[in-house]
Amino acid sequence: MDSEPKDLENASDKATDSLDHHGSTDEEKFEHDHPEEAAAEAEAQPKGPPAGGPPGGPPPNGGLQAWLQVVGSWCLFFNTWGLLNTFGVYQTYYASGAIFTATSSDISWIGSVQALALLLTGAFVGPVFDRGYFRYLLVGGGFLVVFGHMMLSLSHTLWQAVLAQGLCVGIGAGMLFVPAVAIMPTYFTTNLGLAIGLAASGSSMGGIIYPIMFYKLIPEVGFPWAVRILGFTVLATLLIPISVMKMRLKPAKVRALFDPSAFTDLPYIWCVLTCTVGYIGLYVGIFYLSYFGQSTGITNESLSFYLVPILNAASVLGRTVPNWISDKIGPLNVITPGALLMGVILLCNLGVHTSSGLIATVFFFGLFSGIFIALPPVLFVVLTKNKAVVGTRIGMGFAIMGCGVLIGGPAAGAILENSAGGQNWTGVWLLGGICPLGAAVSFVMLRGYRAGFQPMVKV
Repeated sequence: MDSEPKDLENASDKATDSLDHHGSTDEEKFEHDHPEEAAAEAEAQPKGPPAGGPPGGPPPNGGLQAWLQVVGSWCLFFNTWGLLNTFGVYQTYYASGAIFTATSSDISWIGSVQALALLLTGAFVGPVFDRGYFRYLLVGGGFLVVFGHMMLSLSHTLWQAVLAQGLCVGIGAGMLFVPAVAIMPTYFTTNLGLAIGLAASGSSMGGIIYPIMFYKLIPEVGFPWAVRILGFTVLATLLIPISVMKMRLKPAKVRALFDPSAFTDLPYIWCVLTCTVGYIGLYVGIFYLSYFGQSTGITNESLSFYLVPILNAASVLGRTVPNWISDKIGPLNVITPGALLMGVILLCNLGVHTSSGLIATVFFFGLFSGIFIALPPVLFVVLTKNKAVVGTRIGMGFAIMGCGVLIGGPAAGAILENSAGGQNWTGVWLLGGICPLGAAVSFVMLRGYRAGFQPMVKV
């Protein structure tokens, strides 16, 4: 789920100047050429009366208070998508039967519910943030994430883990994620790209540090205390944003939860459904690559757990460099080959029989899956003509894409168990690979519909 939308706010000062001083034609041109800047501007809408400071004062673009917001946002990313990116190690550990006995399909419902809860909650939290309840979101979301870990440490059945880790942690993470991205454009314009990039790196670091902590703590203190220590780590790192982050501006207009016109906007809904199909394959890889190595004997137990940090480390490049390239050649021209390569890499697992081969596919999957995580919100901006509803469209898009998350893990688990010994990995990787390949074909058709099939057109 690394599965992370966290790059949607990567913007610069061009957005504010263009949106304030040009007519509709110039706005459309700017939004086409600089979709990430337009995304951040539309999401933040920092035009209302300030919560503090001089009325209408410009963003400070630096200084202690501004950079403290970056530190706080880094901690929020660390404890939202960073935690969700850790689920692969939980999938592997739960499958061992140490806590409860359940099929791979049933276990994957925990991670699927967690990711879906984050995406759906984020869609509802936007208007709450716009009304100025920033600190309530930080405290409430932080409490739920920590409380979910403490309850997970007491869990002994599947349904208890679904409630604690899936719903409780997922809803709490959704409450924290929106403030992490929405606060930044109110403090930065000229340095916004750098600020968002630094903050978003927290998700990858969480996906590296938390799995290693979990694996190292299990043999030392057991599952209950390993999870509690992770919970205390969450608490300690969330005290930082609660202490230093402040809402500087309130948006001039509270965004809507729902935009009915989205369902009559063919390019937008086409893109959303295509991304949903791609997310099915994306979460097959995120949930099952670690378990694949251990269950087949390709890797030992130690290496299978370390595959998750390797995947998340590779995704750092996949979530940053492609966004910069998309500003030059267009997001559709980047996400299309990204989806194609992600599908091919997952299909390559059909021929993997060595640990070195699996490490290679995990690394490249992390690299190209980062493209599929980072660029959908940029596409939503490009395909939405009325920029006043961009924030709503992004929330709706990710809520629908959550269905792909909900399908991918459990469906792959059901396929895996549909054989003697529960080892139908051929079916798992066919599902994981075909879905992104189908998404790539659909993106090609969407590109043709939007701008034709000439290769040198920015779209």
